[in-house]
Amino acid sequence: MAEAADIQGTCPSPARRWLLRTGALLAGAPLLAGLFQLPTAPTADAVGRTSAKAASDSRTVAVALDSLSPAVPTDGDTLTVSGTVTNNGKETITDAQVDLSVGPELTARSDIDTAAKNTGYVPGADGTEVGGDYTQEFSKLTPGVSERFSISVPVDELDLGDDGVYQFGVSLTGETAAQPWGRVLGFQRTFLPWQPHEAEPRTKTTFLWPLISTARVTAETGSNEQQTPVFLNDDLAEEIAPGGRLAQMLALGKNLDVTWVIDPDLLASVDAMTRGYEVQDGDDTRPGRQQAVAKQWLAELQKAVADKEVVALPFADPDLASLAHNGTDVTGSLSQYKAATDVAALTVESILHVKPSTDFAWPVDGAVDPSIVKVATSAGADRVIARSDSLQETSGLSYTPSAARPIGGGTTAVVADARLSRAFEGDLTKASAGTLAVQRFLAQSLALNLQTGKQRSIVVAPQRMPTASQARAMAEAVTALQGGTWTETQELTTAAEAKPDPEATTKVPSASSYPRALRKQELPREAFEQIARTQAKLDDFKVILTFPSRVVTPFGRAINREMSTSWHGRPAEARSYRDGVEGYLKDLTEQVKLIQKSETKLSGRSATIPVSVQNNLVQGVDHLVLRLTSTSPTRLEIGGKAYYEQPVTVSGGHSQSVKFTTSANANGRVAVVAQLFTQDGKPYGEAVQFDVKVTEITATVMLVIGGGVLLLVLAGFRMYTQRKRAAARETEAEGQDRADAAADADQPADMPENPDDPGERPGEESATRAGAGDPEQPSDPTPDTAAESADPSGTGERVDR
Repeated sequence: MAEAADIQGTCPSPARRWLLRTGALLAGAPLLAGLFQLPTAPTADAVGRTSAKAASDSRTVAVALDSLSPAVPTDGDTLTVSGTVTNNGKETITDAQVDLSVGPELTARSDIDTAAKNTGYVPGADGTEVGGDYTQEFSKLTPGVSERFSISVPVDELDLGDDGVYQFGVSLTGETAAQPWGRVLGFQRTFLPWQPHEAEPRTKTTFLWPLISTARVTAETGSNEQQTPVFLNDDLAEEIAPGGRLAQMLALGKNLDVTWVIDPDLLASVDAMTRGYEVQDGDDTRPGRQQAVAKQWLAELQKAVADKEVVALPFADPDLASLAHNGTDVTGSLSQYKAATDVAALTVESILHVKPSTDFAWPVDGAVDPSIVKVATSAGADRVIARSDSLQETSGLSYTPSAARPIGGGTTAVVADARLSRAFEGDLTKASAGTLAVQRFLAQSLALNLQTGKQRSIVVAPQRMPTASQARAMAEAVTALQGGTWTETQELTTAAEAKPDPEATTKVPSASSYPRALRKQELPREAFEQIARTQAKLDDFKVILTFPSRVVTPFGRAINREMSTSWHGRPAEARSYRDGVEGYLKDLTEQVKLIQKSETKLSGRSATIPVSVQNNLVQGVDHLVLRLTSTSPTRLEIGGKAYYEQPVTVSGGHSQSVKFTTSANANGRVAVVAQLFTQDGKPYGEAVQFDVKVTEITATVMLVIGGGVLLLVLAGFRMYTQRKRAAARETEAEGQDRADAAADADQPADMPENPDDPGERPGEESATRAGAGDPEQPSDPTPDTAAESADPSGTGERVDR
């Protein structure tokens, strides 16, 4: 037990120590002498084992440091440390006590990194306990139970020395039934920046405050005059609503002296929401209802940036690395980046009413190589925001140089400090994690200032889309920094124009040095090929529209969003968005089409054939040409040749029939193809093919019909002559009758016996003879033509001459 107590740092009584030492001497002085001659290595190993054991024990209790105020103490301040201790072991801890300790001064930035990586208590390295009244005791800590602590101590009691960064620890000591001696069972390490007096010189510090979100607006718009935009979802409304990520970024940033870095797409999206918007809901859409939230957020942002520096990224924040590595060989990709840059300033200025700087390009994580720099500057930006873990120092400088570096071609790399920029990554939802991040950031900032007597310009470029908890930690750190004594605020433009350190590295790393992890998250070449394909379809479509801006603007911005950095590491979502844009454009182009035709019957040598063009768009179409082509011009000509073209203009929501003159040279079916073309000769839409059935009257048929007519004429002439002869005979008979009647008057004996019998009445005999002598009435002659088909005519169209 005594040995165990010694190892664990407890102190036995003086009498006990005397007895132990006397017994050891009497038992064997030679052995004791031999022990004094042992090498020092075993002693070091023993210390190492002791330290390891202590570190292991110190993980039994989790010590969470929730707040340390003030974060940057000065003379006369009282430091308040609050948090919780949680027993993660299986045994109850008794005689527990929370203590504060001040460790040694850390003179190098790398020392801070090393100390931050250590987990657990390291005897001797974690300084001495403050002790006295500045502790908090717990009679016991039950397994799984957390207890809060809060200790306030005057800074003068910490016995801090020269200006610098000190390691600061919070420990919990106690004992268990299995090991009934006091030892450190929990430990949390942080840092205490100590600069009570004004530093000379101060470090000029630029902190970027990014307002960037994920691309959410689709290419689809309503058919109304306002062209109501359609959003993928309503997540942006949640981000700008009170308590949302972007709402907190705005609320925190407006009280800070920072440089706002804004994606114009975010502004355009929120601005669109203020006038009404739709949200995709399956295959349909539903009205968005957060107009008031959008108006409030924009109004507050306008106030926040009124007198601050604003840097506008290209529209939708294009992924420069993906473009440089996978897109430059695809025709038109660089043009898309240029278009995104051109529209940026106008978007920000029209919505926020401030003139932004558009001179900066910001690759993902500030990682650069020659191709990224080339693409970044291709649209006019001559300043590239890089990071020091990419553009690393190779000249052996003992201090961190200023951010500005001339890298050739009139381009300046603004190199953000990697340690400061990455201080707020990771999960900071717990207050303890945020506190540790803030203290480490401040420690690194002070250590940087103390490196040299030269004044430098330092840039901090945090992650593009901080979470709400990360933003809170960032704001806390910037607030402490601005209230400190070793830095002063500087705008990004001023930092880029600062005199560069002549010894700082200016060589851009090679492509092989680009991080593999980032390269795996880039948009593939197929993405840029799809973007180029969509742009080509848009170019063909816009030339036929009477109001092309209604289509070009929403689709142009959607194509910019297809290249957004927000798709980094999200290949499935990126592909889905691109497919949606391309598919919707295809749907629109198909609203202008030819109406399908069935078989057309052509009776005669010449006729007109109508072809209908349908326009289901809201706006009219023009600059289209309809071409009708005969597949057999020797049998059927159109406009006197194999094909004929006519211009087409169709109002929105209407159809237009275009008529073509045709001439037939032979009977039978001929396939005809109708195709729309743009005025520059590119086919538009699907062709329509239909058959024309020619039923022309031939010379033989005409001869047969002519013969039939001749027969009819001859028959009529014959009937006429016959009737004329009959009439003559009747006249002659009537004359004879009158003569006979006169003779009978002279011979009464010849009168008939029955005076009532008139005998043969006048004209009766002639009539009988005439009837007997009339020719038979001929029927209509049957034409010498082929019999009409008994088959049904079908659904074909008949075009009359």
